[in-house]
Amino acid sequence: MKIIYVLYQIFIAFPILLVITILTSITTILGATLGNAHFWGYYPGKIWSQLICFFLLLPVRVKGRENISKTTSYVFVANHQGSFDIFLIYGFLGRNFKWMMKKSLRKMPFVGPACAAANHIFVDKSGPKKIAETIEHAREILQGGTSLVVFPEGARTFSGHMGYFKKGAFQLADDIQLPVVPLTISGSFNVLPRTGGFISWHPMTLTIHTPIFPESQGMENVRKTMKESYEIIDKSLPEEYQGMVDNPDQ
Repeated sequence: MKIIYVLYQIFIAFPILLVITILTSITTILGATLGNAHFWGYYPGKIWSQLICFFLLLPVRVKGRENISKTTSYVFVANHQGSFDIFLIYGFLGRNFKWMMKKSLRKMPFVGPACAAANHIFVDKSGPKKIAETIEHAREILQGGTSLVVFPEGARTFSGHMGYFKKGAFQLADDIQLPVVPLTISGSFNVLPRTGGFISWHPMTLTIHTPIFPESQGMENVRKTMKESYEIIDKSLPEEYQGMVDNPDQ
């Protein structure tokens, strides 16, 4: 069955998905340029992600949608198991949001320009002024129910276990006083680990946890929210992936 699935990927799924990716990028760029980046920056990407999971025959389960409100802006923080985390969140979270991503991703063919047109947030760490500008940009965007999604580990796992969280997303949530929502991604590591290779068939699950609302403001609140989020996400992972393992990329 593995060989059949690989052949299906090469000769059927990948050609279709390449065309869909190019069309989605062009649609996003044109739609966001002509107006309403809020709409065109989300829905084409949502459909693209759902089609990728559909054509690759990957089952997806979502738990906990009832925990979040459509009218509230959140900072979603998720463990980073693999490349398919993007499709799982974009396609199935069910909320209009912006990604916070590395500045280098702006240079990716098709995808980078589409993300820029969609007004996703590129993090520039070249100096204090650029960091302040990133925070101000996020403050302007995260209103009226538009949320932010961040992978606080900063990189995909090598082992399926979580690495250390970086404080940037939690600092931002604290600055703007937004609730933080932990997301547990399970199965993405089994589909396509960071070490690469062909895609493996495996179910994926996205668990949306209860929001953590700010109780105060300052570094104590940042550390508390970061620790609580980590523990909540870790507890919902399969037992074989629970517990911290140092990420060599961190």
